Amino acid sequence: MLIFNIFFLLAIVALFIFGIIVLNRDIDCNAAIIIVLSSILLIINSILWSGFFMIEPNNAVVLIFFGKYKGTVKEDGYFWVNPFFTKKRLTLRARNLDAEPIKVNDKKGNPIMIGQVLVWRVNDTYKASFDVDNSSRTTILQHDVKTDNVGEKMKTYEYFVKVQSDAALRSVAGMFSYDNMENEDEKLTLRSGGEEINEILEKQLNERLSIAGIEVMEARVNYLAYAPEIAAVMLRRQQADAIISAREKIVDGAVGMVKMAIEKLSEQEIVTLDLNQKATMVTNLMVVLCSDESSHPVVNVGTL
Repeated sequence: MLIFNIFFLLAIVALFIFGIIVLNRDIDCNAAIIIVLSSILLIINSILWSGFFMIEPNNAVVLIFFGKYKGTVKEDGYFWVNPFFTKKRLTLRARNLDAEPIKVNDKKGNPIMIGQVLVWRVNDTYKASFDVDNSSRTTILQHDVKTDNVGEKMKTYEYFVKVQSDAALRSVAGMFSYDNMENEDEKLTLRSGGEEINEILEKQLNERLSIAGIEVMEARVNYLAYAPEIAAVMLRRQQADAIISAREKIVDGAVGMVKMAIEKLSEQEIVTLDLNQKATMVTNLMVVLCSDESSHPVVNVGTL
């Protein structure tokens, strides 16, 4: 079509020159008709030139003919289509969304702060072009975008992805607890879920964004913490759990050491102790071994 248009243009120029020559030499021919015909052909040639367009890699052009969808060109290169096709450009390149942490309630109603990062791209150009309305973007743009500006269109999709990703994140956060509480044994929590939580989040996002022809390539929870109003309380609870766990190990070790000491004294017959003396020694050893501070023993210089 490019070669045809070039030769067509050369033919029009030649016809126009011929009309000028006929007009100047007053040959028995209607020069005005030739000049008008060449002008009309030049207009047609100009219209044909408007059918050419170029596509870069990972871009697409949606073709519309008087309101009817005619297809999408996704291959990169130089193309020609019907000049009366309306061409809407879209980009198929991957984009990042680093969402700010939002306050939500987990399964138990505890307020937590959770954030996410996701990678998305336009997958279905038909849905992206005709199933997403940009009139709700008044918070970003003060006018309804009707131009073929790819950047403005992608802002529409970014806004749509942001709203739906917040909704999906709230839904996922409400399905699980932040962490296991005392006497609880949940298999999956937000804190320990890891890849499983990310897979559930990605599935929720794809379900919500498929209506707009958008595909989520990857989604991850990148921020997770208790909300400020309960963070101090939860920190004390975690510290108490840690102290209790440490105390249990200390007591287990102390009991073993006391038992070993009594058995060694009895086996080697170093000293013979009755039940009251054993109870006293057990008490003293447990106090020394389980105390947070260093002990200050009192040495008895008299008799027992």
